[in-house]
This record gives sequence, C-alpha cells and structure tokens, in this order.
Amino acid sequence: MLIVDDELGVRSSLRWLLAGQHRVSEADSVDAALERLRAEPIDLVLLDLVLPGRSGLELLLELKKREPAPPAIMITATRSLDAAVQAMREGAADYVTKPFDADELRIKVQRILERGALEREVVELRARVQAAENPPGLLGRSRAMQELFRSLRRVAGSRASVLIRGESGTGKELVARALHELSPRAQQPFVAVNCSAIPENLIESELFGHERGAFTDAVDRRIGKFEAAAGGTLFLDEIGELALAVQPKLLRALQERQIERVGGSGPIPVDVRIVAATHRDLEKAVAENQFRSDLFYRINVVPLAMPPLRERPEDVAALAEHFLARQAEEGELPPRRLSRAARRALERHAWPGNVRELENAMARAALLCEGREIRIEDLPEALAREGKLDALREGLRAGQLSLERALAGFERELVREALDACGWNQTRAALRLQTTRRALKLRMDRLGLELPPEQEEPKPEP
Repeated sequence: MLIVDDELGVRSSLRWLLAGQHRVSEADSVDAALERLRAEPIDLVLLDLVLPGRSGLELLLELKKREPAPPAIMITATRSLDAAVQAMREGAADYVTKPFDADELRIKVQRILERGALEREVVELRARVQAAENPPGLLGRSRAMQELFRSLRRVAGSRASVLIRGESGTGKELVARALHELSPRAQQPFVAVNCSAIPENLIESELFGHERGAFTDAVDRRIGKFEAAAGGTLFLDEIGELALAVQPKLLRALQERQIERVGGSGPIPVDVRIVAATHRDLEKAVAENQFRSDLFYRINVVPLAMPPLRERPEDVAALAEHFLARQAEEGELPPRRLSRAARRALERHAWPGNVRELENAMARAALLCEGREIRIEDLPEALAREGKLDALREGLRAGQLSLERALAGFERELVREALDACGWNQTRAALRLQTTRRALKLRMDRLGLELPPEQEEPKPEP
C-alpha cells in the first residue's frame, strides 16, 4: 500500500491506521510515488488530490497506464463533490475527505483489496483454463495458434508422419513435443535430431547406429536415433538440410519400418512415429533436385504450419510474461512485470527472430531492470527506440505533448538511429540522412547527442 500526501501528519496517521494489517510505503510527491511504484509492487494507492508540483489527478492518470493498474483512493480536504467526481471520472476506486473517519477508511480499503484479490483470482483461473486447453508447452490465444492446437489434437492419436513448417525461432520443436505428449506414445521416448548440425559422413551412423568395426572409429556397437526412439517419436529437425546421399536410406526406413546399422548384417524392425520440421521451401528444393520428391511426400502426410510471431501480436505479451514468470520460478531473478508502454512496444515489434528473439529480449530486460517493472528503457535498443517513437505519437494525439516537443523527440530518435546504423560515423550518417556532415553535427549539438566514449577519437598527447 502506498500513501501519497505532502503532509507528514496525514501520512503518519494513515500509517498508524493501516500498518497493523498492511505493508505501507510513503511518498510526498508524484515523482517520489512513481519511484516507489517502480521499486516495489503496490496493491493500493491512497492519494491526496493537492500535491506540490504535479497534482494527484496527474498521478492517477499515470497509474492508469500501468499494467496491472493499482486502484487508488483519493483524499481531499474539501467536502466539495466536484473534485471527488472528477477523480472518480478519471478512474479512482473511491474517495475520502479530510478529516477522514478511521472505520470508514478501513472498510473502503478492505473492500477494494478484496475486489482486487477476486479480480486476480479470476485472471488466474482464466489462465489455468487457457493452459489446460492449450497443448503442453504451447501458448497462444490468436486465431492461428488456436487453429494449430485444434489440428494437433486431431492428429495426435494417429501414427501418420507430420511435417511442421515455420520460420527459425517459432518453436517448431515445442509443437513436435506437444504432439508427442498428446499421443498414445507419450510414455515412450521423444528423440530429437538436428539434421543440419551433424556432418554428412556421420548422419547415417547417427540415425541408424553402427556395429563395432564398421569404420575406423567404431570401437563399440552403437544404436542410432531410430532404435533409441523405439515405441515413441523421432523428431527430425531441419530435415531440409539432410544430405541427398542419406535421403534414400531414410525413405526406405520410413517405408519398410526397419533400419540396418552401418556394418550390420540384417534389418532391424523399428516402431517410431516420424515428426519432421523445416524452415525451407521444400517444394522449391524438390524442383531444384535438392530434396527427393518421394521422401517429401512420405514425410508430408500431415502438414502443420507454425505462424511467425509478427502475425500473432496478441500472443506477444502473454509469451513475454511467461518467460518472466519462468525466470522468477527458476530463482534467477525476482518477479518482474511489463509496463504498459513496454507491452505496447513488444506488441508492435516485427520480431524477425520470432519467439527465440522475444525470449532473449525478456532475459536481457529482466537483468537490466532496476525495479519490479520493465520499462521501455530496459528493452533492447531497437525495441526501445520503436517504443519511444510510439510514445511520442500517442502523447501528441492525446494532447500531452506540443508539436514542437514531439518533433524534437522524433528528430532525436531518427538521428540516433542513423548514427547507430553507421557505427556513429558522422559522414556516413549524414549521407544516410541526406544532409551534410556539418549540418548533422550542429543538429547533434542541438539535440544533446554525443559520441559514445568508445567512438571518440583519442586526444593527441601534449
């Protein structure tokens, strides 16, 4: 609970009234309150309308931008309904007047906290229901992901081969694992092979195993991935990178459901379900004779598409919060939450690296975050710049910024972007911005943009 009032006597009285049942923090101004809000989670704010500098109504508007937004009880010294009505119109949960009645205040505080706890419980229950409806290990409420989940459930009970297609970093292996977990083979092994990471001269031995003495380094018999996955699922990741020389042997194994170890003397029956994945255009690879058409048709019995993250922005915030929660559960970092501005920046980013890029961004932001809330400044530089530009646009639209201040902000971010792209080489940055180096330098001085220390030229020794 945060008490925001510039009168020490009022703060002391409120602390005395509430400290027995609640953990209480204090602030004497809007700026001090914002610092407390960044440093610790707050469930309720007791907020004076009249504060030095910025008013309590301004802080109320700031609270509404947070996610989740803590409720506020406004405190006013006047019994005029105008101020209270305005505060309620701006989103205050309730109000009290000075001098306040202790019992009335306790009742209002308790009622608002109970309502907040109930709302959080509803959100948690909805999240659990959503998690129960989603396949294991996968998140997504977007239409594309819900369609993928329905397809997963429909094909899980089959032994038909599945080909998962999607860009790098979208989580194709998670789809393969979910398919395995939903299948009757869930209690049997799930074995993953990255076909692009194994040298061509070793891939056959890796898949089918080898007998002792089959080649120079074969000092012992070794079973391959097919045998290791017996009864379960074999996931062939990046199958589009599989060497042409090995493709006929893989095709035969899939057709006949038996393999032969390198150096072996006879076939070995295997019962595995094949799930493959690729980011390549396999139809094009077939047309260019880089992938066998008969193998393509054998693995593409059930095609599944993993949509890129840019096509499902409604899933971004949930995924980001999932990564933050997982970090907290693993004990690496204290719990973090996204500010509303950071959430908007994440949702508007194109995410060329997909879910993998988002996970890395959240790991970085959680490490750099000084309080409990991740702000735009904590995000990777490109994301932070996008978020600042969005904030300038919204501030201009909402009438919170003048045109001059917004234009100056846009100019600063665009000049910085050009400098970053050119390694802070002012000549190349000026060409990029279609201006002169001298004009760029004058602009940098006016905007307060200085060369990073590592870019500064060493001064000559005296």
